[in-house]
Amino acid sequence: MIFADQHLHSAHSSDSETPMEVQIEAGIEAGLKYMCFTEHMDKDWPEVKDAGVIFELDTDAYYKHYLECRERYKDRVELRFGVEYGFQRHLVQHNTEYVGSHPFDMVIGSQHLVDGVDVYLPEYFEGMEEKQAYGKYFEALLESICLFDGYDICGHLDYVVRYGPNKNKFYNYGDYREVVDEILKQLIKRGKGIEVNTAGFRKLGDETNPCTDILKRYRELGGEIITIGSDAHTKTSVAYDFCRAGTMLKELGYEYYCLFRNRFPVFVDL
Repeated sequence: MIFADQHLHSAHSSDSETPMEVQIEAGIEAGLKYMCFTEHMDKDWPEVKDAGVIFELDTDAYYKHYLECRERYKDRVELRFGVEYGFQRHLVQHNTEYVGSHPFDMVIGSQHLVDGVDVYLPEYFEGMEEKQAYGKYFEALLESICLFDGYDICGHLDYVVRYGPNKNKFYNYGDYREVVDEILKQLIKRGKGIEVNTAGFRKLGDETNPCTDILKRYRELGGEIITIGSDAHTKTSVAYDFCRAGTMLKELGYEYYCLFRNRFPVFVDL
């Protein structure tokens, strides 16, 4: 049993309407002993005006609510305070200052945008072959993880695959081996981890983000820091398919995963 969900959203994230308390109750019901909320902070998200969505987190309000929930549920589950912020090359200074502004337990750095376009939008793929669009995403991610050092975990490393015209039907790690290997090597060199994001099981069917071949390669290259998160925005997704994820990791040769406290990884046997 994997008892720690380390990628969770609530109504503090602009793309969720689920109260934090509802997510917590769902986690307790699922048998979780540890939950780290990682609300969205995507400064300068370009669709704000058109979509009416603001991904700039009210971190003070979020922290206050978190502290209230931590006290309320302290005898039932360990709650931790995290954030998922979006990589963009012009936000290095902002992100550096931001991650030091509050006592985060874990920071996920995620590549949602490439050249100012969110890859979940069909327009990102316009004028490009799917393989080219995926490759461009990986190149942007490589640049991001090298520009900024204030994250602990690289979120859903092949996130772009969720939204491609064919999703993962024709996708395989081998087509992007050079750039993906460099991403993994840079993460390991910098002491950063990756996550097993089980939203992939919901969106792709048979794979997590990143895919099993990338998870296998991370281990081969010496990577050890790995977290597991559902990326839940609703209560039905909390701890989604964690048993399946644990079995997959064991089959890939992993013996433990990590949870974070005060920005430090704690290793837990699978």
